[in-house]
Parts: sequence; structure tokens; C-alpha cells
Amino acid sequence: MRCIGSLCAALFFSSWLPAAAAGPSDAGLERIVGQVQARYRLPGFAVAVVENGQVVYSHTQGELLAGSGKAVGPDSLFKIASNTKSMTTALLARLVDAGKLRWDDPVTKYLPDFRMHEDWVTREFEVRDLLIHNSGLRAGAGDLMLWPEPNRFTRSDVIHGLRYLKPVHSFRSRYDYDNLLYIVAGEVAAAAGGAPYEALLRREVFAPLGMDGCRIGGFARSEAAPLAQPHARRDGRYVPVREDGDTVAATPMDPAGGVRCGLNDMTRWLRAWLDPAAPARDGQPWLSAQQRGELWRAQMPMTPSRRQREWSGTRFAAYGYGWRLSDFDGEFKVSHTGTLMGMYSLTTLLPERKAGFVVLINGDAGDARSVFDQMLTQHYTHRHGRRPRSERDVAWYADAIEREAAAPAASRAPDTSARRPLKPEELRGRLGVYRDPWFGEVGLCARGGEVEFASRKSPLMTGKIVRVGPRLLVDWDAEEVDAEAWIDFAAAAEPAAFSMSKLDPDADFSYDYEDLAFARVGDCG
Repeated sequence: MRCIGSLCAALFFSSWLPAAAAGPSDAGLERIVGQVQARYRLPGFAVAVVENGQVVYSHTQGELLAGSGKAVGPDSLFKIASNTKSMTTALLARLVDAGKLRWDDPVTKYLPDFRMHEDWVTREFEVRDLLIHNSGLRAGAGDLMLWPEPNRFTRSDVIHGLRYLKPVHSFRSRYDYDNLLYIVAGEVAAAAGGAPYEALLRREVFAPLGMDGCRIGGFARSEAAPLAQPHARRDGRYVPVREDGDTVAATPMDPAGGVRCGLNDMTRWLRAWLDPAAPARDGQPWLSAQQRGELWRAQMPMTPSRRQREWSGTRFAAYGYGWRLSDFDGEFKVSHTGTLMGMYSLTTLLPERKAGFVVLINGDAGDARSVFDQMLTQHYTHRHGRRPRSERDVAWYADAIEREAAAPAASRAPDTSARRPLKPEELRGRLGVYRDPWFGEVGLCARGGEVEFASRKSPLMTGKIVRVGPRLLVDWDAEEVDAEAWIDFAAAAEPAAFSMSKLDPDADFSYDYEDLAFARVGDCG
């Protein structure tokens, strides 16, 4: 989708829509937010900061949909993506408090059909292992059953497919991020709690904390606050992608990343964590001290990134139950990010300061989110004397990120500009229907003098096969599928078989082509 004519103008002016502020303001926070927006010109965003149980800063800016003139407000619903994971673990903690579940229960106690690739791993897999990314699977393994959306996979498909995903490391030996096991966790919650996951999340998290505007599962747009729509960066500008229809459908990935919330409700979520003594809506403690401690206890070691070490002095990093834990300028930091196409979110808590913040963005904005996180966190750690006040401002961090991206070795993607469509006769004997055990069937079939790759259960994964030198590449039709894939046929396999891999080795790990293994099962229809 290209930006042309009036749409370009609408996108330019949308960056300068008047900002809406709710509640008190802080000059330092206002300066940070203004500088980030001036640098990145986000289509729409919402930021709030909580201190000592009070919202001390709240700011919304931009449009729900670029060019619409409809402004983002404090109740506008954003996809919070993987920030959902901490809500799923909070739901499980509530069930533990109620005596309906134990963290060390075997998963098969609740889901008898649960299987991992190796039998001993299946036997040993506990509820806690679903939450801490220690399965031994490749990062993002099986995510092609979740994204791109919409697709036709179900939660039963996801759980059944796990048994075909081969580990690349030993169980419990290292951290590799996954989403599928959070879907399993949602089904464990449903089995233990006696109700569907979505109903339990509303009952155990949204209702007691007063997060009435949040949505999970299917709903009608007319029955919810206005929805922020996702935007992708195209030709240097943000354009809408994958807009919601009148009805939002439930998806298999809901327990891993399906929640939508507005800024006001997310501040209630922050306050629930920063003030453990604050009662829930019914006047009772929402979580026991024991379970709060479990959720924020280091469960799986992580390696601090170079940025964390150099920018924040980080020496410790770990994953808790749905939260990332680290030190920042010597202070304990609890946080998580959320990323879906066109939607980025950030939640950060500094328990020693009784402070935290949330950032919601309706655009592909990983760099802006990183700068927000760094600047808003150091706003507290520097001013409280843990480290001399830094001269590093928004421009310093943004420039550093741009230098990293422009470095000669930053991209490992090969040049594929010399590509040509593949002719059907070049795949004589190999055209047909192929099947992967967990992803299902795809067709490699002649269409209009070319060869088309088409997935049965993931309709957006349709594209033309092109030749690049001696290799074959899938050039996807949908712009939403933004990681192209090599196809490599096994030389002497009978029946014909092929594997896939990312063109760009550094593309999003959710494009899990490397775990696919297709074998021919029939002719093209």
C-alpha cells in the first residue's frame, strides 16, 4: 500500500493533532513525550505515569486511524499484545490462591492430550514451565499457527501441533521466547477454573480491578470504546493495515497477546501492582503476598543485551511469570513489551520508587518504544541519585539506534533484486499439495503461467515463487507478511519434500519457517 495524494497529507497533519492531557502534568515527562513524538511522528499514542498510587501524568495524541480526524483518547482501546501474558499469569495466580491449581502441577493433570516432542518432557512439564520460556523449542516455534491473522487455526490445533515441534535445546536449559505455551496456559486455566479463558480473565482480573473497558475474545465494536487501528511504515510514512471490522473475533492467541485496553484501565493495572495493600473492588486483597512474590521471582535467567549493559548498567536479567525482571541503574525494574503488526506497547514498574508507566502506540514503532522506555525509566533512576544525571536525551538514544541500523553488518539479508517468476515447467514433478505435520497443507500449483504457494489454513500466506540465482524464494502477496522465505527441495526425496528458511536471518522470529518440513501428499486440484 503506497501513500499518495490526500492520504499523505492526512498522515502528515495527523502527527500534529492537538494532544489531550488528563490529570496532573510533569514538565520533565512532558518534555520527553514531546521530543519522542517530534522525532518519530507516531500515528497515535497514549502515555501515563503513576506515582504513589496516583496518575501524575497522562497524555494522548494522534488519530485512531490516520486521516480519519478521530483523536486518540484515554479510553481508546489498543492491542497490548504480549503485555497480555502478565494478565494470564495473574489469572493463574488467582486460581492458585483459590486452591484450584499449583504451579508445580503437571500440565497433563488438566490437559490429558498435551504432548511435547519427547515423552519425558511431556511427563515433566509443569504449569510453571508454560510461562517462563524454557521449553527447549526455538524462539517463536509454531507461531505461524497464530500469525499472520486472520487464519483458520484453533487452540486445539495449537496444542496438537506442539508434539511435532522438535526442540533445539534441552528442556529447562535456556531461555527462548515462545507464545504457544501461553495458549496452553490459558487452557489450563480454563480446565482448573471451570470456565473459558476469556470469561475467567474478565472475572478474575478485569472485574476486581475495575478494568471495565478492557476487552478479550470476541466483541462488537459498537459495544466498546473506540478502537485504535494498526499502522505500518510504508515509504517513510504510517499507513493503516489490517483494520478491524464491525465485529472483532476471538483468536487462538488470546492468552498470549489478545487483550485490548485503554490508557485509563492500564493505569488501574499499574496501581494494582505498585500498591499491594490496595483492595480490589470487592474490598478484599486481589492477590496474596505469596503469589505476588512468585510472579516477580526470577524463574529463568536471561542474558542482558548490549544496550541494557551500556545504557542502563544492567547486570541481572530474568523472566518471572509473565514479567521481565532486571536492574536499571541499580534499581529493580519489572517490565514487558507487546508487539503485533501495527501495535506496540510497553509496561514498566519501578517498585522501589512506587512508580510505573505505560505506553500504547498504534504503529510499528519499536525504536520509539525503546526510547520511551529508556527516557521514562531514567527520569526516575537519575533524579533519585542512583547515577549522575545523564546528558543522554531522546536525540542521543534515537541517533544511537539509527547508527546501529546503518552499520555495515546490521543487515544479513542477501540482495534478491535479480529475481524472476518461476515457470511451472521448472518444477515439473514437484508441483502438488504438500503437508507439514503442524502447519498443514500448502499448494505449489501453476497459476497464470507462474507458480503459487498457497496455505490452506493461513490465507495471507499466499505468494508467487521466484528464482534468485540457483535458489527459490516465496514473494508474498500480502504486505502484512513482511518476511520472505527460501524454499529448498530435498535433492533425492521421494515423495518430493522441501524445507523453508527466512530470507533475512534477523527477521521476526515468529516467522517460524525453520520448523517446517513439507512432504508431497497429492496433485494440484
